[in-house]
Amino acid sequence: MKVADNTVVVIDYTLTNNEGTVIDSSEGAGPLAYLHGAGNIIPGLEDALIGKAAGDKVTAKIAPENAYGERHEALKQEVPAELFSGVEKVEVGMQFQSETDQGPVLVTVVEVSETTITVDGNHPLAGVELNFDVDIREVREATAEELEHGHVHGEGGVHH
Repeated sequence: MKVADNTVVVIDYTLTNNEGTVIDSSEGAGPLAYLHGAGNIIPGLEDALIGKAAGDKVTAKIAPENAYGERHEALKQEVPAELFSGVEKVEVGMQFQSETDQGPVLVTVVEVSETTITVDGNHPLAGVELNFDVDIREVREATAEELEHGHVHGEGGVHH
C-alpha cells in the first residue's frame, strides 16, 4: 500500500536545520503515526511522502512556506512586565498563551527587562528550512473512526 489521503502512515524521523542541528526526532519516543491528508503534519512533508510505501526512506528539504511559514516581525511585541504579574520569574524561552482578536496565540518570551517583556508570536521554526530523514514503517487504510475524528487511534496515534 502506498501513502495517500486517508491512509495511516507510521514513520521514524529526524528533523534538522541547515546547520545539521537536530531539532526533533522520533528516536527514543517511538514512531509517529498520522492520518495522511488530515493536516496532522506540515504540508511539505506530507507532499514528500505521497506515493511512498513501507520500507521506503525519504529525505526531504522543506521550505518555510511549506512548513511553519515565514517569520513576521509584526508578531514580535514589547508588552508591560506587569501583564505577567502572576508569574514568579519570567525568563527567555518561556511560552504563554495570549488571547487576541483572532483567538489564542502561543507566544515565546525573547527578551526581558525590568519594565517590559518582548514576546514573539511566530512559531519557533517560522522562517527555517527543515530537513527530514524519514523511514516509513507502515502504511494502512484508516478506520472509519480515525477518518471521522481526523487522527490516528492506537499505538503512536493520539486520542483525546
